[in-house]
Amino acid sequence: MSTSLLYHAFGIVGYHYLSQSFQGGQVTFRIEQPRERHRCSHCGSAEVWDQGGVERTFHSLPIGCKPTFVQFKVPRVLCFACGKVRQVKLGFADPKKQYTRAFERYVLELSRRMTIQDVAQHLQIGWDTVKDIQARSLQRRFGKPKLHKLKQIAIDEIAIGKGQRYFTVVLNLLTGAVVFVGDGKGVDALKPFWKRLRRSGAKIKAVATDMSPAYIAAVRDNLKGAVHVFDHFHVIKLFNEKLSAFRRQLFHELSADHRKILKGIRWLLLKNPENLDPAKNELERLEEALRLNQPLATVYYLKEDLRQIWTQSDKRSARRVLKDWLARARASGIRMLKQFADTLEKHQEGILNYYHYPISTGPLEGTHNKIKTMKRQAYGFRDHEFFKLKILGIHESHYALVG
Repeated sequence: MSTSLLYHAFGIVGYHYLSQSFQGGQVTFRIEQPRERHRCSHCGSAEVWDQGGVERTFHSLPIGCKPTFVQFKVPRVLCFACGKVRQVKLGFADPKKQYTRAFERYVLELSRRMTIQDVAQHLQIGWDTVKDIQARSLQRRFGKPKLHKLKQIAIDEIAIGKGQRYFTVVLNLLTGAVVFVGDGKGVDALKPFWKRLRRSGAKIKAVATDMSPAYIAAVRDNLKGAVHVFDHFHVIKLFNEKLSAFRRQLFHELSADHRKILKGIRWLLLKNPENLDPAKNELERLEEALRLNQPLATVYYLKEDLRQIWTQSDKRSARRVLKDWLARARASGIRMLKQFADTLEKHQEGILNYYHYPISTGPLEGTHNKIKTMKRQAYGFRDHEFFKLKILGIHESHYALVG
């Protein structure tokens, strides 16, 4: 093997090839560093005196399916400038690592298309080595996201396991990148984010959240100049939850014959009309159930009208539609609608702020789906710090979500 091949194939520059051996299905190359290239690893001085060396073996790029190693006696030198004995600086591997930088890059490239376990089996190394390489790369690239350019953000929590365990995630709505992952949910989970945000000097113009009192208080106290937009998807989701509970209540009050008609229509009530499947007669089944029970029909049609709040041409028209919806909900005499009307009226400014900044937590919901897929592929994450690093870099992952 020539010295130039060390450079072109293995990324090892400034070293000489000495020998090679084949044993146990492995390939091992022995190299050396010319004496004139010895430098103090601390000050870089060439005024050094050799003091022996330490034998080390580094995992390098495989040749075919055969693991390949590089053996090198790392020189120890006495630096006349420092007056101390030190090992020389390695040009092809990081300190205290048992693999070359070329091998590290290869592992990261494979990790974009394969799981940790797959990479470990392919390269015949421990999965913890692959995880360590990924963690170092993620920490270097995403460990401390830049916040000074943030303008529009979305905040929401995601369940990460049993026992009410959550992460609170902050998303940059303009780039789609996760900029913060906090432990737990609520006000306390966001404290480190607010601290970093103040240091960055960022000027947040708009923030999208659900109508959680914790988020309302956090935004009010920490983003005084920002427009707070209540996510319309969460508003519709909240109404759908109330609708499902209302249907369940009506079901228990009906006779056995009427129950048969009402049974199984929960998802038809929650579907948008344009999504009803004609092949399954879903529209006919829904209409029959609505004819059977007038209160259910009232709640259902008000659900459809609720979506009109976010389809108006301007905020003034939307306010008029919202005011009309509140009046009809209260006039219905249905307790559930009256309570929901009170909730909407209390938060109407945040809802109508959509017409200043048409943002939502929708992109964050998409990120949550990617996080759940990544978690399923990994069969869960025991190391939460590593999990958070993976989330911070998830916007660069392929759809297959293996890296």
